[in-house]
Amino acid sequence: MQKGIGIAGIGGRMGRLLVEEVAAAGGKLTGGIDRPDVAAPAGVTMFPDIAALAAASDVVLEFTHASSAISHARALAAAGCAWVLGTTGLAAADEAAVAEAGKSTVVVHAANFSPGVNLVLALAERMAAALPADQYDAEILEMHHRQKVDAPSGTAVFMGRAVAKGRGVNLDEVTDSGRDGHTGARRTGAIGFAAMRGGQVVGEHTLLFASGTEHIALTHRAFDRRAFATGAVRAALWTEGKKPGLYSMMDVLGMR
Repeated sequence: MQKGIGIAGIGGRMGRLLVEEVAAAGGKLTGGIDRPDVAAPAGVTMFPDIAALAAASDVVLEFTHASSAISHARALAAAGCAWVLGTTGLAAADEAAVAEAGKSTVVVHAANFSPGVNLVLALAERMAAALPADQYDAEILEMHHRQKVDAPSGTAVFMGRAVAKGRGVNLDEVTDSGRDGHTGARRTGAIGFAAMRGGQVVGEHTLLFASGTEHIALTHRAFDRRAFATGAVRAALWTEGKKPGLYSMMDVLGMR
């Protein structure tokens, strides 16, 4: 890469880990952006906005807030700068903007950049295709630190999408989330979600297929955010030479 890697949200927990992982991978750090009230890592070049960072970089890594998705998508697409996006909690309009950016530049969008999680997602789709929805109830349980602002987590949503894809259904039409009170019997074919928040849990996800005769569980536990940072930097390096398009971590891992 000639220009290097930029980081949006460079002063946050993930941003600082990304700085370390870019160096560990032998990459060139262009610099970053963050809110005025967030201290930048020592020795890092700070840019005034996403447009300036995109113009100076080959690829921008981002783990920030969903409210930035649309404006950042437009700026990165205009600059032709690759984008590795790990921000979760995106609304339909945000995801549409991300997909639109993929028409002009390389976009790698994933709810989770851990190789292990992506292997679980691949297994989830295959298992859902093999286990009939009228016999195996699918439930997704996740837990994160108390500061997390979106629920269910982006990883849980992508897990649900994997199950829905395996079953050939639309996740929005079968989601069963936030049960409370007298809910009645469970809908056949529903994909259930339960979210827990507490302490400083980095991330735990379990997909359970439950029938009348057996339970099958897929669980992933993250103990260090560095797993996400390492995977994201791997994705950033992977973007070099790729054609514009909307990709996922599955593509980076060579799983599709």
